[in-house]
Amino acid sequence: MRKELGKITQVRCGIGGYQDTMLGIGFTIEGKGWGVQTPFEGTWSPDSIKVDKHTKWTEKDRSLAFDNAFRLIGSTLHKAKKKDISELVGVPVEVVFEDNTLISWRVLTEVL
Repeated sequence: MRKELGKITQVRCGIGGYQDTMLGIGFTIEGKGWGVQTPFEGTWSPDSIKVDKHTKWTEKDRSLAFDNAFRLIGSTLHKAKKKDISELVGVPVEVVFEDNTLISWRVLTEVL
């Protein structure tokens, strides 16, 4: 396991994720000689995918996923001392990798 320092270089909030049918947020983070995209936090867009007898999730599951995405947005904004997601570009972060796989990341509140 290794830790790297980097910055948020892009924030994407909207339609994306699996087959561009999800609604949520994702971050691009880069450091010296490396870059990574965080997993897309969100779920199936209600306008793209409807709950029916074939879905393996419910509207309650969808609502919980949206809740988690907005909690991530709120927490990240609060820690970065920003008010809008567009202001997150350039915010310093610490990233944890294991075998070149992103394990976690956090805003470096110590330097803000």
